[in-house]
Amino acid sequence: MTPKIQKPAHEWKSELTPEQYHVLREHGTERPGTGQLLNEHRDGSFTCAGCGTELFESGTKFESGSGWPSFTDPANAEHVRLIEDNTLGMRRTEVRCANCDGHLGHVFPDGPGASGERYCINSCALEFNPKD
Repeated sequence: MTPKIQKPAHEWKSELTPEQYHVLREHGTERPGTGQLLNEHRDGSFTCAGCGTELFESGTKFESGSGWPSFTDPANAEHVRLIEDNTLGMRRTEVRCANCDGHLGHVFPDGPGASGERYCINSCALEFNPKD
């Protein structure tokens, strides 16, 4: 699947904070326990900080103890792309926004939900929209 939003680096840099750019565009990560949305418990939805695509709903968020916001399932499976990631000598599955190709985090097979998955997502890659 080809991302729908494609921009040159200078446009992304002008629209994102340095930390968001590092995570979303350079596949970085924020330090565990530092993300602003780690302890967000209100009802609402989590969208991509790069393009606004809805990614996760608050009802799927859980406390994993990992230091990053964790979710059992995406709001819509078509809104995320899963890519094999063999960097850093590990075998993982990277999670990207299907709309802008922004790096969000990784998914692991140790979640508490029916899918058994834990979407471990960088807080700065997300924006939270509280339910009215």
